[in-house]
Amino acid sequence: MAIEMTSAVDEFWQARSRGEYFPAAYEGRLSLDEAYRIQLALIDRRVAAGESHIGWKVGLTAKAIQEQFGFHEPVFGCILQSFPSGHELPPNLIKPGFETELCMRFARPLQGEVTPQQVLDALECIHPSFEIIETRGDLTGHIALALADNAQQHSVILGSPMPPDPSIRLDQVVARVMLNGKEIVAGTGDAVLGNPINSVVWLARKLTEFGRSIRKGDVVMTGSFVRQFPLAPSDHAEADFSGIGRVEVDVAR
Repeated sequence: MAIEMTSAVDEFWQARSRGEYFPAAYEGRLSLDEAYRIQLALIDRRVAAGESHIGWKVGLTAKAIQEQFGFHEPVFGCILQSFPSGHELPPNLIKPGFETELCMRFARPLQGEVTPQQVLDALECIHPSFEIIETRGDLTGHIALALADNAQQHSVILGSPMPPDPSIRLDQVVARVMLNGKEIVAGTGDAVLGNPINSVVWLARKLTEFGRSIRKGDVVMTGSFVRQFPLAPSDHAEADFSGIGRVEVDVAR
């Protein structure tokens, strides 16, 4: 049975204010469509309260991430804050972690059915980046609640922007990830739906279902090259993307 959307949004908003991000009353009740609509309505409320919606994330794009969380299709969320490479995160985030991604900023809007070439033509720059996530509930057991709660999103760490370079094959970019000075994993861009550009194609089409689009100036996190890793106080993470640049982040003690 479909939920009453206005009441659901109110109840999620009230639950969030008391630190309940996966309201127990809605366990097993939401379709994915309803979850996305709640997510977007909550983002609209947060923007009305003073936050800024600066772009979008595409998640669960790599096989390693899909296997990690047991869900085998991409998802989207909203980005509300970004920080420069080298930023120090506070130690009190809720079970934080990071994903190693390319982030794209767009000089022109994209909407509906678009081609990879149209995505490239609209591209302003590419950032080496980390997505910072918070595990505010059980994503594996309650994917709809996780989507309503904005798909684990906390923030984005952006390395220096690189203008589009047609000579760089994004599917062949190698990301080497270090945690506390030790390389823990490496991955390539083809792990992200075959090419990070394909994430943007998927997102532009998916957002149309909800009356939204990629706007001029938006940043889009295209999806992790490798699995998600946790962050703890005093951790230092860095990643080097071949031909693109590097990004790093610290967690305070």
